[in-house]
Amino acid sequence: MKDQISMKTALVREFKALKIWSRYSKGMITLIIISKLFSKFSIYVPIALTARFINMIAASEPAEDISKMVLITLLITAGLSVISSLLARLLEKHRNYNILWQIVEKILADKKSSMDYVDVDSQKIADMQAQIEQNMNWSSWGLLRSIYCLENLLDSVLSIICCLALSVSMFVLPVTKVKFTILNNPLIAALIVVLMVVNATLSGYFFSFRQKAWSDYSDEARLGNRRFSAYGWFSHDRSRAADIRLYRQDKITTSYMSSGDIFTEKSSIAEKFIGKVGILSSLSVVFQNIMAGIIYFFVCAKAWAGAFPIGSATQYIAAVTGVFYGINGLISQIEELKSNGKFLEDTFEFLSLPNNMYQGSLTTEKRRDNKYEIEFRNVSFKYPGSDDYALRNVNLKFNVGEKLAIVGMNGSGKTTFIKLLCRLYDPTEGTIFLNGIDIRKYRYDEYMNIFSIVFQDFKLFAMPLGENVATSHSYDEAKVMKCLREAGFDDRFDKMPKGLKTHLYKDLDKEGVDVSGGEAQKIAIARALYKDAPFIILDEPTAALDPVAEAEIYERFNDMVDDRTAVYISHRLSSCKFCDEIAVFHEGQVIQKGTHQDLLKDESGKYYELWNAQAQYYTDEKAVS
Repeated sequence: MKDQISMKTALVREFKALKIWSRYSKGMITLIIISKLFSKFSIYVPIALTARFINMIAASEPAEDISKMVLITLLITAGLSVISSLLARLLEKHRNYNILWQIVEKILADKKSSMDYVDVDSQKIADMQAQIEQNMNWSSWGLLRSIYCLENLLDSVLSIICCLALSVSMFVLPVTKVKFTILNNPLIAALIVVLMVVNATLSGYFFSFRQKAWSDYSDEARLGNRRFSAYGWFSHDRSRAADIRLYRQDKITTSYMSSGDIFTEKSSIAEKFIGKVGILSSLSVVFQNIMAGIIYFFVCAKAWAGAFPIGSATQYIAAVTGVFYGINGLISQIEELKSNGKFLEDTFEFLSLPNNMYQGSLTTEKRRDNKYEIEFRNVSFKYPGSDDYALRNVNLKFNVGEKLAIVGMNGSGKTTFIKLLCRLYDPTEGTIFLNGIDIRKYRYDEYMNIFSIVFQDFKLFAMPLGENVATSHSYDEAKVMKCLREAGFDDRFDKMPKGLKTHLYKDLDKEGVDVSGGEAQKIAIARALYKDAPFIILDEPTAALDPVAEAEIYERFNDMVDDRTAVYISHRLSSCKFCDEIAVFHEGQVIQKGTHQDLLKDESGKYYELWNAQAQYYTDEKAVS
């Protein structure tokens, strides 16, 4: 539940939201305004023309004049109706709910893609984004609702303006019957106006209770939506299909889904709407009907007393009633605007998050000989929010064109080392140098371009194979084929019906092909090769492959790397024997460095321990075979 905000703050946030919309959906705001104008014209202009037409009949005006009026009324009504319909159809292409939702997702995605990785990787940012999305899930609060608020505000304001223009003459036209001259008293007209404003204000006040109850329920509603997001689509996840059947996970998800009353008739919001909120909402409708009755009586009394003909009476009834409902709607929308402003705060807080990582200004040297050198000097690192060091006092230097293997147990800091090397994070202490210069001084985007990396949690896209490798719609087919062959994807590729045009997975193409974990890893390696960067890094991308297949890929990679610097991370020490140097990580520190043969000579060392532990399993497996 959020604190109430002022109208000024609500308007400022609404205008800020609309500025964002105008950037992402050009012309939509203007189209909404024009569409609403013509929508109101198509309602109230025909009312005025029809009233004039009825008056002409009542006054027995010449048939020729009446015919002309009928024709004018039909033409103008038809023209406004056609224009209004065309504008509404055109607007629907821009403000369709699904389209608006996708635009909001793009706004959030654009922000997230521009953020420092250290922020994207944090739980705080994940929670902030989830909060925004759950606000939308609950009741379209936030950016989505700002569009609806604009439309509803325009609708109310334009209704008031149009109806005032049609009704103002009713209050000044005098009655002609002596017995009813009291209706000419300005105080009577003033009393009607006051009653309309008071009634509309009360209705809006009652509506504010409903709106406040609705927005105050957001915390519980978000919990319900998060629970539904977690468990409601559980059975749609193909990767869970086996576990669902083997362990009947559907039963536990059903239990969680049915354990709460958040969206049932027993929920607290349901009780409020049955109780106080329901009573106030009913009173609001009662007051509206009473006011409508007073308006009808006043207009009919003046028409009967001779102030205006019967045709004008139909116009005034519609117009004065329209003013009343317009004021009521305006007050209601002001409350909704204030409620939505509270939720926009979450969105703006997310969108205004600064990038604290220094972007650098030096141009990364373009060397044809790939003579790049990296040095870690007394580097230590703690993950944000953690008091423990993931890396501690690491000193390591890559020799030019060296092939470095990094080994160690799980949690020893290997992947953290790679993230620091690629500057996804900056060190907590110490410095990393590229060719003798602190990497923080290089332009961030240029520095990242010197790395081709295959992380252990890499992702492929549901798009054609060639585009997956090149990460682009346009690509060099011969180069893509070469990289796939070098990654060992030949056999699988020969079975693909459309070659490089074959879609991976069936998400977007029913003829798409599913690939195994090992095949996906080969595609990811081909992608790293295609980038052709000076540094190539494999962060345990071959975990799904058997030892023989992994060894073959590393041996191929050894040939492909040529004079470039390469870093390999693997659990299987046998795959790293060909490297120029091996660094052994343990508990966040580099405890050994050397070649495979040199490290095996130290029988008290960690590398010897790890090597023999793995060799034992390979020996046992061979004996069993």
